[in-house]
Amino acid sequence: MSLPLDLILIAALILGILIGYPVSFTLAGLATVFAFLGWALGAFDLRLLGALAQRAFGLITNDVLIAIPLFVFMGIVLEKSRIAEDLLQTMGRLFGRMRGGLGISVVVVGALLAASTGIVGATVVAMGLIALPSMLRFRYQPALASGVVCTAGTLGQIIPPSTLLIILADVMSNAYQQVQQSRGQFSIETLSVGQLFAAAMMPGLLLVALYILYLIIRSGLFPHVAPAIRGEDVPPVSVAEVAGAVLPPLVLIVSVLGSILAGVATPSEAASVGAVGALFLAGARLGKSKRAMIAGALALLILAVVAGISPVRLQRSDIGWIGWLAGGMCLALVAVGGVALFKAVRLAAREKILQPILTATMTISAMIFATILTAGFFALVFIGLGAEERIAWIVSNMPGGATGALLFCMGIVFLLGFVLDFVEITIILLPLVTPILILMGHDPLWLSILFALNLQTSFLTPPFGFSLFYLRGVAPAEVSTGQIYRGVAPFIALNLIGIGIVWVFPRVATWLPRLLF
Repeated sequence: MSLPLDLILIAALILGILIGYPVSFTLAGLATVFAFLGWALGAFDLRLLGALAQRAFGLITNDVLIAIPLFVFMGIVLEKSRIAEDLLQTMGRLFGRMRGGLGISVVVVGALLAASTGIVGATVVAMGLIALPSMLRFRYQPALASGVVCTAGTLGQIIPPSTLLIILADVMSNAYQQVQQSRGQFSIETLSVGQLFAAAMMPGLLLVALYILYLIIRSGLFPHVAPAIRGEDVPPVSVAEVAGAVLPPLVLIVSVLGSILAGVATPSEAASVGAVGALFLAGARLGKSKRAMIAGALALLILAVVAGISPVRLQRSDIGWIGWLAGGMCLALVAVGGVALFKAVRLAAREKILQPILTATMTISAMIFATILTAGFFALVFIGLGAEERIAWIVSNMPGGATGALLFCMGIVFLLGFVLDFVEITIILLPLVTPILILMGHDPLWLSILFALNLQTSFLTPPFGFSLFYLRGVAPAEVSTGQIYRGVAPFIALNLIGIGIVWVFPRVATWLPRLLF
């Protein structure tokens, strides 16, 4: 009987992660070792490794994934320019006088930052440094306070724009096309990032509502765990202050998501809009240049509208004086936007945040792409060792038919989330199981959101939930790791309830994309 090298490979990967070896090196190293071990035992064809160059080239030329570093940049700019801090403090003053109010403010801010940044690490660290000490100071139970901060930060993985949704869109689209080709269809449909963004909106807001409802009920039943702040301890907040803190991120959200959902821009184009918009917001926040930033943003907005309605082509031989006038106006708008952008960058450099922004963007982007690249190498060897046939047989023969198969796959993803990162699960496991599930009759869009909600939960599950690590790194000494783990447990249960609601009522995920697309 031959050794099940594919199962041993997965076990070795989990062991390597538990030891603490860097994920990318673990994936690449194990893939190399098991490729040659499988070849020596006659279980692997080394010619499969010839596809590595093609996979690497496909990664670096993937138009969809270009959006990831731009969204990362946008999130880091908002965090380093302290826009997120202003938002947290304002929301805390707005909701603080009610029981559980500080927790509710953290959830609301987490949702707003998720829709304007999509970066879990930046959100959790910012709220861990700002909101967590305030909650502890006003006698919030440490476990509850830690759980709220960790969970609100993970909303960036389900509320678009999200790196998880971008990677998942690429994987699910490939799986959906593979299924259609196997059925002999000539007209192939695809799943776009915009469709996944639209599908994730309602489930993301559903989670926000569940978190807030839980805080209201728990603080009502047990006032000591999340007490209200006395009036003299928190200064009142004016409508102008709330508008000043909330409107800038909202404008950015509408600009980015609105352009994608309306079909005006691709995710990569919208991400570039978000990056430039974040720089304008940072420039307005850091210096006395609000008018220049507003003028620059308006100039680029007008330019985008004009170019969309009637593109100016100065190279045409039959262009008249109206065309030249329009071209001059467009050049003037570019100049105004460019000057404002230059001022924003100069202000960031003067405040010594430009280098940290660029360093953090490069670090996070490199980590994501290195994991995607090495996970693709790992998946190639994993499939070459026979994992595809084994998993297909297991899923196809699960009791309960299509529902049983999906329940089994969701359980496997949930359990793997305890030890593996969402990128590894998305790149290695999902391409193997999603084509089978789609063939069984499951809607690919609905399926995508179920897996996205499940993968979001992996940020909270001990021992390797990234959100737990981020908070542990910035939490005060009086907050123990055990308290952080206990604090996220109720929110993991709420996430499972959210998954159950989307499972029972698929229209929660499918209504908006079908309306828009």
